[in-house]
Amino acid sequence: MDSVMSLVGENPAVIFSKSSCCMCHTIVQLIRGFGANLTVYELDQLPKGKQIERELLALGRNPSVPAVFVGQKLIGGANEVMALHVQNELGPMLIKAGAIFFWKRE
Repeated sequence: MDSVMSLVGENPAVIFSKSSCCMCHTIVQLIRGFGANLTVYELDQLPKGKQIERELLALGRNPSVPAVFVGQKLIGGANEVMALHVQNELGPMLIKAGAIFFWKRE
């Protein structure tokens, strides 16, 4: 889990994704829609992608992607992120982590 945690520790918001995953794309676009400082790691395009995917599975992510970290904390996958968004908790979480600086509720 050293690879995952070192990559997560460098950024306020991180998504581990695969380029062929439509749910990954949806979650990336949702968080980018907030104007977030977001880092996306496409596991199918990284030399150590398989190793990172095994680490995500060991963290309890099944399926392994999307795996979303905000403020160095694993918040979950697509279902968890969408639930946070619907409950108006995703924006404040991104602010607290320093991924965005302001958020206007609509």
